[in-house]
Amino acid sequence: MAKSPAPFAPFEWIIAWRYLRARRAEGGVSVMTWISLIGIALAVFALVSTLAIREGLRADFIKQMLGANAHVEVHMRPQVTDGRLGDHLIRDYADVADRLEAMEGVIDAAPLVRAQVMGSFRGRNAPVDVYGITLDDLMDYPLVADPETATGDLARLNDGVALGSALARQLSVGVGDRVKFISPDGVKTALGTSPRISAYEVVYVFSFDQGLIDRTRAYLPLSEAQSFFNKEGGVDQIDVLVREPETVQTMVAPIEAAAGPRAYAWTWQDRFGDMLRALKLQDNAIFVVLAILVLIAALNIVSGLIMLVKNKGRDIGILRTVGLSEGSVLRVFFLCGALVGTCGTILGVILGIVFSLNIESVYALVNTLSGDGVQRLEANGFIFPSAKLTVGDVAASAGLSIALSWLITFFPARRAARMNPVEALRYE
Repeated sequence: MAKSPAPFAPFEWIIAWRYLRARRAEGGVSVMTWISLIGIALAVFALVSTLAIREGLRADFIKQMLGANAHVEVHMRPQVTDGRLGDHLIRDYADVADRLEAMEGVIDAAPLVRAQVMGSFRGRNAPVDVYGITLDDLMDYPLVADPETATGDLARLNDGVALGSALARQLSVGVGDRVKFISPDGVKTALGTSPRISAYEVVYVFSFDQGLIDRTRAYLPLSEAQSFFNKEGGVDQIDVLVREPETVQTMVAPIEAAAGPRAYAWTWQDRFGDMLRALKLQDNAIFVVLAILVLIAALNIVSGLIMLVKNKGRDIGILRTVGLSEGSVLRVFFLCGALVGTCGTILGVILGIVFSLNIESVYALVNTLSGDGVQRLEANGFIFPSAKLTVGDVAASAGLSIALSWLITFFPARRAARMNPVEALRYE
């Protein structure tokens, strides 16, 4: 008794390849094959490049947010003494900061005074978010110490104030000017609290294209901020920088334990949670829409296979007559569709990777073709995101395309396998 050939035997690959490269005059559908392959490639290219740009946008957002903000803010709950509710200030901030810095995974712990004032210069006014911090601690924030652009000298922070560039423009101040800070919580007198006004020399103006921070942020020396805001001997919070910001939630409990029983932590993920959730929802929507695009492209394989089965009816009848099993016929036509889908996926992944790795050149080309349109957008504060490829995104794109193309290929292949050889040869 003859032994049945193993699935996907060499002759099945040979027949499938012959059908794929056959010309239309020979009963093949080479044009449809190329259309299907190009469609799959373009759909996968769009999916890979879009996911890379989306991941780059998220990475840029996190970089901007964390470049001038703490990964974890440590605050203290007010202490009740003799039935009176105390303030929230951290009095032993030096000891707390030392304990936090000694923790594994912590880069820096910076005592901070934070308050809001009104900035004023020659009749111009703007709200200012003031951060009182030491120069050494401020140097650990890369987008302040080494921003996109800057004027002045950050090393002179102890002689004045550092401002965001948009805030400086709003007040029309530059390095060397003296800006006034007006705080409603000033000197306490018998008649109440009077506003406190102090003037500081602008020693440093920084810009890193993050509108909210550039527009409101100012840095004062810690000792000066404590004096100006009546917080001598205490700070509002301790800002902690960690080595792995993405996994910061795992460090919340150890940080609170090290800081003391009244401490509670507020992470950057808590602070920007709404934005991160919005990005996640956007990611899911983009993936679903582009997955539909891949499905539409994969449907071209079905139409091509249906035409191929119709044109090869006589061949199917002959193959079945000479002893080819239904399973072999099914695998032959399955290979026809699967090869198209797999080759298209590989080509699309390659195109997507090349596009993502050369995104800056793409932006430059768009800028050339649009007549410096990109430069105008950047001048108005619109920053084109970078592209960041991840193994997960590439694998998800390739896996989705291959799964869809292989799945839908099964149905026309099954139809070919079930074709009656007598009916296929009746009119031949």
